Amino acid sequence: MTQAAFKIWRGDAQDGGFKDYSTTVTEGMVVLDALHQIQADSANDMAIRWNCKAGRCGSCSAEVNGSPRLTCMTRLSELPLDEPVTVEPMKTFPLIKDLVTDLSWNFEAKKRIKKFRPRPPDPDGRYRMAQDDVDRVQEFRKCIECFLCQDVCHVLREHHMEQEFIGPRFFVYVAALEMHPLDTENRLEELKRAEGIGLCNITKCCTKVCPEDIKITDNAIIPLKERVVDQFYDPIRRLFRVLRK
Repeated sequence: MTQAAFKIWRGDAQDGGFKDYSTTVTEGMVVLDALHQIQADSANDMAIRWNCKAGRCGSCSAEVNGSPRLTCMTRLSELPLDEPVTVEPMKTFPLIKDLVTDLSWNFEAKKRIKKFRPRPPDPDGRYRMAQDDVDRVQEFRKCIECFLCQDVCHVLREHHMEQEFIGPRFFVYVAALEMHPLDTENRLEELKRAEGIGLCNITKCCTKVCPEDIKITDNAIIPLKERVVDQFYDPIRRLFRVLRK
């Protein structure tokens, strides 16, 4: 057992700052364990969002030593304990209290995306899909909506372009729909204009923080960008559009 120091953000949208705490650390503990100990021993009113403590619900997202992470999956043995561990709320979203932020914008952004529209079934009433097509979108279904990718994305974090940009989490969602072998909806116009796919400059910061190791940039965002370019900027297609007029 060792004693570890923590600097935890306390406060609300009007006022707040880091406060110093100390707690005992034992083998196998994660940051969320330490937060719970501090909450029980010396900060009973500290607000923390969490649920499963197993890396499946995405609730306990925060910034640990400046990096967006799931506190339940961040082992203290991975962190330098010779200096205080800083824990603060996700900076991209409005602060409610302490480590809890308002994530409601994400659910509003999701409503802007056109829903799944399947093709008609085969003559026998069944839907048949090639296994390769199924496998292609399976990766996207691993998303636990922790919104760490949204938190780290500079378009949202630094430029606050929530009205023009849906963020990497929802590009993954759109990719899962667009690449679904049964889907017939066309979302490219919305991706280009209302959802801001062109604002992403593929720094891959979203991919780096994803706890499910989804290749957000390579497998979702870049293929969507390619589809938008083919649809709206391909010179041959542009020529045909001009000729139709």
